[in-house]
Amino acid sequence: MPFTDQVIWITGASSGIGEGLVHALDLAGARLVLSSRNVSALERVRAACTRPEAHRVVPLDLARAATFPAAVQQVLSHFGRIDILVNNGGISQRALAVEATKASERALMEVDYFGPVALTKAVLPAMRARQAGRVVVISSVMGYVGTPGRSSYAAAKHALHGYFDSLRAELWREKIKVTLVCPGYVQTAVSANAINANGEKYGRTDLTHQRGIPVERCVRAILRGIARDREEIAVGGFEVLGIYLKRFLPWLYSRVVRRMKFSTR
Repeated sequence: MPFTDQVIWITGASSGIGEGLVHALDLAGARLVLSSRNVSALERVRAACTRPEAHRVVPLDLARAATFPAAVQQVLSHFGRIDILVNNGGISQRALAVEATKASERALMEVDYFGPVALTKAVLPAMRARQAGRVVVISSVMGYVGTPGRSSYAAAKHALHGYFDSLRAELWREKIKVTLVCPGYVQTAVSANAINANGEKYGRTDLTHQRGIPVERCVRAILRGIARDREEIAVGGFEVLGIYLKRFLPWLYSRVVRRMKFSTR
């Protein structure tokens, strides 16, 4: 297996795609670092693994970049290296652009953009010293398109694409690889955990996510793409077609998106 004995750090590992990656990589023989703010949930996920003793829980708040160097040192002290960093943690949004407060927009950008960038920069010195490593960024179809009610979320994901595309071009000579993953609708709690215009939790699962692809299918596509050394991985249902519609027929995409039904309440 390509992930056997790899040290893989996964943020947002307490639920959803992150939790799915933990269980799949555990079975693949990897040694894992599980991070999020919810320590009890992380311990639950770790305990459910086939080899819980091979993995380590490292609590992490993506909005507190000052804590990242210590977390990185903790991981390196225990495992000696980091082969793959999976920037999966983040929050979504359900708010009209004109109603979203500056505080809610800044909070979202801190977690979804500045957090992954800062953690990556904290990990990179160890990867560069070994001339090896991979950074995986769980972005979204929203990294390519914009839809109603997701303005700041789309902005954060677009920003991730620009930053990590540039980083890939800078690091390839050092044999450090960058993979962008763009899921569409997946059966997770991402919409329930999204923030509204005031930064409060949205609190319900959208029908689109209820009808999305299973987490396990998303995880299989991600790991298959990484194993095949893909730079970008798009996975989901019909909504993934929006990437190509926006790229090749932007005028048609604009007409389609105007008719989208959405709710911010």
